Amino acid sequence: MTTTTTEPAVRELSSLPGTLGLYARAVRPRPRRHAPLAGEGAVQLRGAVPDPERLRAYREVCGYAAGGDRLPAAFPHLTAFPLSMALMTARDFPLPVLGLVHLANRVEQVRPITPDESLDHLVRSTAPRQHSKGRVFEIVAEARAAGSADVVWRSVSTYLHRGPGGGAAPRTVEEDLPPALLEETWPLAPDLGRRYGAVSGDRNPIHLHPLAARLFGFRRAIAHGMWSKARALAALEQAEGGLPDAFTVGVDFRRPVLLPGSVRFAAARIGGNGWAFHVTDPSGAQRHLLGRLNPH
Repeated sequence: MTTTTTEPAVRELSSLPGTLGLYARAVRPRPRRHAPLAGEGAVQLRGAVPDPERLRAYREVCGYAAGGDRLPAAFPHLTAFPLSMALMTARDFPLPVLGLVHLANRVEQVRPITPDESLDHLVRSTAPRQHSKGRVFEIVAEARAAGSADVVWRSVSTYLHRGPGGGAAPRTVEEDLPPALLEETWPLAPDLGRRYGAVSGDRNPIHLHPLAARLFGFRRAIAHGMWSKARALAALEQAEGGLPDAFTVGVDFRRPVLLPGSVRFAAARIGGNGWAFHVTDPSGAQRHLLGRLNPH
């Protein structure tokens, strides 16, 4: 018996979609088509070149040193995110966008990317599957050197849609942190969510204002998970030895980071040139983010 697989249908975009319109589409009640629970769609944008001013602002809000001859490892996510929103707000996407919980993110940097490099982006989703707290799925984003088949960057984001549970809830990052080599305290300004939202395009109301955040069950606005990851990578890049040219860095997002406030970052070397790291409350009792970086 021969089994055939069908490649996802790819919708080509001529420009990066605006996220404000996509969020408006997400909140507007609209009937959904009864599509199969499978990742059958994908969106693509060719020839995207980082905007220098946006890159400068990203470096500033995420704690990177000015300048640099390579893109921060999570920066291509700023292109992948609106593409993923275009995918998830389509009528044939099987789950609503509002209320999704970002559980984890894994970024693979195959090689350094220069700040002026043209990239072709492709974003697709996996089929939703059961989870102990509802259903989860992944958004898989890949960036290739323009006109090439060679993937230079890949991101996998895991999202939860809360509902009746079933199945396991595996952790993707180990809990234990070896003795810390690097420790920092990060003060978090009240406008951090608005500043990162302006740079990233992720203007989810839970990040922008305490009143909007309360509508979704949060006492105050919360920091973006991808800001926390980018801030951690900025700290590791500036540590002795920096970051390798090729690596995979995965994080689990545990507890929301409330704004304003402060958090504690700690990191330890593992496997020679790798890192284990976490972000906690100042006392270290509550974990907000757990991460591992492994060189290739």
